[in-house]
Amino acid sequence: MQKKTPRRYVSSLTRETIGVILAGGRGSRLKQLTLDRAKPATPFGGKYRIIDFPLSNCVNSGVRRIAVMTQYKAHDLIIHLQRAWGHFRGEFGEHVEILPAQQQIDASWYKGTADAVYQNLVYLTRHQPRYVLMLAGDHIYKMDYGLMMARHVDSKADITVGTVEVPVDRAREFGVMAVDENNRITRFAEKPSNPEPIPGREGVVLASMGIYVFNFDYLREVLEADAANPESAHDFGTNILPDAILRDRVIAYVFQDAETGVQNYWRDVGNVDAFYEANMELTSPSPELNLYDASWPIWTYQEQCPPAKFVSDAAGKSGLAIGSMVSGGCRVNGGIIRDSLLFSNVVIEEGAYLEGAVVLPNSRVEPGCRLRRVVIDDHCTIPSGSVIGENHEQDGKRFFVTRRGVVLVTRQMLERGSPV
Repeated sequence: MQKKTPRRYVSSLTRETIGVILAGGRGSRLKQLTLDRAKPATPFGGKYRIIDFPLSNCVNSGVRRIAVMTQYKAHDLIIHLQRAWGHFRGEFGEHVEILPAQQQIDASWYKGTADAVYQNLVYLTRHQPRYVLMLAGDHIYKMDYGLMMARHVDSKADITVGTVEVPVDRAREFGVMAVDENNRITRFAEKPSNPEPIPGREGVVLASMGIYVFNFDYLREVLEADAANPESAHDFGTNILPDAILRDRVIAYVFQDAETGVQNYWRDVGNVDAFYEANMELTSPSPELNLYDASWPIWTYQEQCPPAKFVSDAAGKSGLAIGSMVSGGCRVNGGIIRDSLLFSNVVIEEGAYLEGAVVLPNSRVEPGCRLRRVVIDDHCTIPSGSVIGENHEQDGKRFFVTRRGVVLVTRQMLERGSPV
């Protein structure tokens, strides 16, 4: 069990830290959801974007100097960052700076995660941090980074890696590590086909969260060495961590409750099924991720929407939502919503029935539709009388159907009207 650390000590560490969020990922496993946007810009939870979670964790932890490195289809992400995260006070040393790929070193874009940071060493050096907190921009969780940083300093680590326990059958999605009795990492494998389970727990492995704490001087040294190696893929998981484990002090920080030892909430919404399930969890009576926790708020751009509205249709049948979350600007005109999540400005017309639906912003479901276990992308219009989610063979001719039977519908699929 990891010991508690005085908050005053933690706050002094976070003030000496720069947070770097790697947000250039393509997110190809989310299929057409990331056709026009980077994965961190994908809407989540009714009113947020995925990147709002690591950014909120930084702010709530006291890390208020933040860089976001973008690359793949970054326009939507950059617009969101400007609207939601442009309020920091520069005179107090606070900022969220956007660092797009700029071919700063040569004619290439970011070659890997390590190269992305290497190309921006001038930015980091200018701010003279003592520590660098490296974060992935595409996971859903709430975490006090200050506690991890205190563990990093107390253990005299060169690198500290945030870790979670995951089932062995999911190990191929993560970097997996083995540790000794002091949580020092002894082996690391990126997405292994034969993962090494935690001793005594054959069905579980220790996986990287994509969160690292580096001493800045050490980080600069290893990045410069990596950049000079023509055989390197210039990636933290593939090159930097495995090499550092062989010669330096690399410690695992297990993301769990300090009192109970129970793993804290963390989701990698890396594919459509995971994205759907993480959203649907929020509609349960007591979800593990509490969006209503005033002590650890999730910040975002707050669009000025009118309240959600439920009205009767022409036949006098009232709009109804059961076991669902309905965001601002939504209008339910006599339809029935069950166990679903409606993002902002969604319109449900009379006679429509939605069950287990995740409907992204500014979409419209026209009269008489039936939708079950679907993800509807933003700005979609579902034509009158459509039935989606009841016949997967038929759905598969136009839409994307996951292995778990979730149907993804996008504007392009609707406009094409042919098999995907």
